[in-house]
Amino acid sequence: MSDEFLIKVNVAGRLYPLNIKRNREEIIRKAAKTINEKVLQYQQKYKDKDIQDFLAMASLQFVVKVLESEAKTDVSPVLKELETLEQELSEFIKEEQ
Repeated sequence: MSDEFLIKVNVAGRLYPLNIKRNREEIIRKAAKTINEKVLQYQQKYKDKDIQDFLAMASLQFVVKVLESEAKTDVSPVLKELETLEQELSEFIKEEQ
């Protein structure tokens, strides 16, 4: 039995067939639902715009959130500070011996 199967996902009124792994179905459907909800919000707020505009704005908003999330989870500055602290402690311990 294959781990992949075909689903159809509705994004902004269009159906997209996708071959996906079974364990990804829930997240993909949730992503499509989130996009559709955001597009609907824009449609209700800006009635004179095109669906392409709504999709572009939704994409921009989601990517901004991803980038902000990545920045929050970036621990490299903390690791660098810890390495410096470890080095200073090692030097201090050597001096005390």
